[in-house]
Amino acid sequence: MIQIENISRAGREVLSGRRDFLKGMLGASAFVLSVRWMPEQLFAASANANPADAMSKAALQPNVYLAIDTDGTAYIIAHRSEMGSGSRTAVPRILADELDADWARVKIVQATGDEKYGDQDTDGSHSVRSFFDIFRQSGATARLMLVRAAAAQWGVPEAECSTNAHTVVHKASGKKLGYGELAAAAAKLEVPKKEDVKLKPRSEWRYIGKGTSSYDLKEMCTGKATYGQDTHMDGMLYASVAHPPVFGSSVKSVDDKAALSVPGVKQTATIDAFKPPITMQALGGVAVLADNTWAAMQGKKKLKIEWEQSPHSVWNSDTYKKELQETARKPGKVFRENGNVDAEFAKGGKIVEAEYYAPMLAHASMEPPAALAVYRDGKAEVWAPTQGPQGARDAIAQALGLKKEDVTINVTLLGGAFGRKSFPDFAVEAAVLSKKTGKPVKVVWSREDDIKFDVYHSVAAMYMKAALGTDGKPTAWLQRTVFPPIGSTFDPRANYSAPDELGLGFTDVPFTLANFRAENGPATAHVRIGWFRSVANVYHAFGICSFADELAHATGRDPVEYLLQLLGPDRTVPRSELPKEFPNYDGDYEQYPIDTARHRRVLTLAAERAGWGKQKQGNGFGMGIALHRSFLTYVATAVQVQIDDAGKVHVKRVDTALDAGTVVNPEMVKQQFEGAAVMGTSLALYGEITATNGVIDQSNFDSFQVARMNVAPRETNVHIVPSEAPPAGIGEPGLPPFAPALCNAIFAATGKRIRELPLSKAGLA
Repeated sequence: MIQIENISRAGREVLSGRRDFLKGMLGASAFVLSVRWMPEQLFAASANANPADAMSKAALQPNVYLAIDTDGTAYIIAHRSEMGSGSRTAVPRILADELDADWARVKIVQATGDEKYGDQDTDGSHSVRSFFDIFRQSGATARLMLVRAAAAQWGVPEAECSTNAHTVVHKASGKKLGYGELAAAAAKLEVPKKEDVKLKPRSEWRYIGKGTSSYDLKEMCTGKATYGQDTHMDGMLYASVAHPPVFGSSVKSVDDKAALSVPGVKQTATIDAFKPPITMQALGGVAVLADNTWAAMQGKKKLKIEWEQSPHSVWNSDTYKKELQETARKPGKVFRENGNVDAEFAKGGKIVEAEYYAPMLAHASMEPPAALAVYRDGKAEVWAPTQGPQGARDAIAQALGLKKEDVTINVTLLGGAFGRKSFPDFAVEAAVLSKKTGKPVKVVWSREDDIKFDVYHSVAAMYMKAALGTDGKPTAWLQRTVFPPIGSTFDPRANYSAPDELGLGFTDVPFTLANFRAENGPATAHVRIGWFRSVANVYHAFGICSFADELAHATGRDPVEYLLQLLGPDRTVPRSELPKEFPNYDGDYEQYPIDTARHRRVLTLAAERAGWGKQKQGNGFGMGIALHRSFLTYVATAVQVQIDDAGKVHVKRVDTALDAGTVVNPEMVKQQFEGAAVMGTSLALYGEITATNGVIDQSNFDSFQVARMNVAPRETNVHIVPSEAPPAGIGEPGLPPFAPALCNAIFAATGKRIRELPLSKAGLA
């Protein structure tokens, strides 16, 4: 829908189709008070032209997340972004459950960026975890107000009233009233105090723990769902931006004559280079604006740009790799230490050492970045597939010199993200160009732009060392990690990692080890380093889980038995064993401790379901397993591989067991872990970003491959451990244990140990 408010109140026309809009016409002399364009099919299951407007006019609005109208429609806010992880379905269903709502009468309204909704950053696998209690309380509060309204109308005690699927019931008399009939009366009541609100017992949950498909599934499957790439506005310009080929360089001069000769190209515009640190700013460059995407992209190819030199032009990934590895071999800054590893190593005995290397990665989500912006009369409105609408709003306000209150961010569906779309640079570009041109502007990144100018997942070098006792168990364990940290994007001087990054699978090792030390060495970043699905857990799990498997084989032990020995007796890892600064994914350690019993359970379950030990390994067939906790979820993954006659690896079967505490939507949990197996295959086999003289070498899926259907795992099984523990993460924890389990399986099949990714470098892919 397009809603336009101005003095002339121009007419509106409704158009159908995926990318069609309700169009409003602005007179040339109209004085615009406010402008809001939204796609007709912006979100699913909406009979109203604008669910957000309908929600704002609903009779009962007990809190910012819920409204109920007199027709019985319950509007529930989705304040997190939907990128395939299911948060736009799972979080509202928490509220709907406590409301005792009929899901068929629920309409979801996507929130704009606004602090009133709380944290809106869809990252860190904490959408459900952080808002489970809040949304339960919101739904239960409204339910109590409806019950009180009915009780007052019937003249009966509220304790005699109950609810059932959008209806308040008085069992003694058989009377019933629908939520719509009660909405106006309930709105006149005071919002109950928190202590008066009673949450449902687990036994009465209607939706929580029950699997369901995505709220938007039908629209996604029929092409009606609107993503960032689908946004459109009459009279808009399409923009394609030529970014600096080397990070940190800027435009010295530009010749745009040839670009302007391309049919459809209207003009060019320079976007100023960022002022360090880059944070959420745009990279800078030269934009070609046209009346269609093709013309803009073809015009960009014809630009002749001279770039200022960047200090990062000396960066070559082969040399850089050696630097990281050399650093990892040297003592680093100690971030966790128990006992005295040096004294134990000095005793001699059997010592095992290994080095691991994981390359830099691009997100390469299926939908490249795109955003539509309009700037008028000192205000900006943007439509973008952003993971962080509040951060996008603030970055755009800074770029345009506006107050954040004068920037509105509308969140579309995201065609994948994996952390990339937490950075709003593409939306900033659209807003800046709209201000420069005086027209609506849609910025579209090509796949080449997406891969060459990503906010990358960090490269990492790791060094591991262990002394083994007579029972094969480590008497000392030393590990080092070296990688350019995410902090460098926010402070170029940052070269050591912060405790929160090291807490991602490195300083939180759960093994029972008398002598343990975790160190971090410095690394300088030459590109933007950002969040990626599971972040540092990806390479830390690869190194640590691979090393654990190496130790098992070095002692002639079965890997599963050895992991159980490393875990030791069931226990909660004492907080005193962990670093003083240990963020624990922002979870309270009393509520979310490291529990080795939960580790043990997923490990034994994955092994059992995979048929561990029932098939002879070797001669091309192998099975590997890895165990890892991330985002407060415990995961064990077993991978079975077959090596063909050409020496190529085929993933035959994957079994993943997980304990994520209370699960809201098991159907989407399975989808996330199935997807993690496919993504894990892609990254393990092919994933690598390299650079020559500061310029990224890869540019599309021919050079940054993803797993095709004939390469993806043949069979993936996801086993969810029933649990009444608090909810934990879902979107990210499936990825970290996959690569080490795969590499451990390759060792079992061939006797060849993989310590460097991707597998294509070893000729296995």
